[in-house]
Amino acid sequence: MSDGGRPLHVVVMGVSGCGKSTVAARAAAALGWSFAEGDDAHPPVNVAAMRSGRALTDDDRWPWLNDLAAWIAGHDAAGRSSVLACSALRRPYRDVLRSGGGRVLFVHLDGPPEVIRSRLAERRGHFMPASLLASQLAALEPLAPDENGLALDLRDPPGALLERLLAHVSDQA
Repeated sequence: MSDGGRPLHVVVMGVSGCGKSTVAARAAAALGWSFAEGDDAHPPVNVAAMRSGRALTDDDRWPWLNDLAAWIAGHDAAGRSSVLACSALRRPYRDVLRSGGGRVLFVHLDGPPEVIRSRLAERRGHFMPASLLASQLAALEPLAPDENGLALDLRDPPGALLERLLAHVSDQA
């Protein structure tokens, strides 16, 4: 869906364990758009740092965010809309993603830390340890009123989150 033929790039954002990968993948499938899991673009050194329990610094994040912005830019240049799962915790990080061009919509999956902690405790096979949740919550900057975005309550079931996301995307057309 696009405004006058302009692609839309949906970034499903939030802290680790909020459900962004699940919701973003389902949105991409429902829309028939390209999907990228932002975690897959982390360089091995970032993955190793997080796996060891070290929070990433801005210097660690900038190259990763620039790569994701380039992914958005490539889709935008090709006239294709996309969906990206990416933490995008701070406004400057979102600014980098917006620099990829086109229209970017941020969908923030937000909710109580205790719900996220319980999800992280049950999650298996991901490099991000639950011990880093506090640093992510400390870094998180909610969407500002001037950002094209939507906040959704992560306590709602994925199907309901997807429905609201798709309705908002439809309104962006």
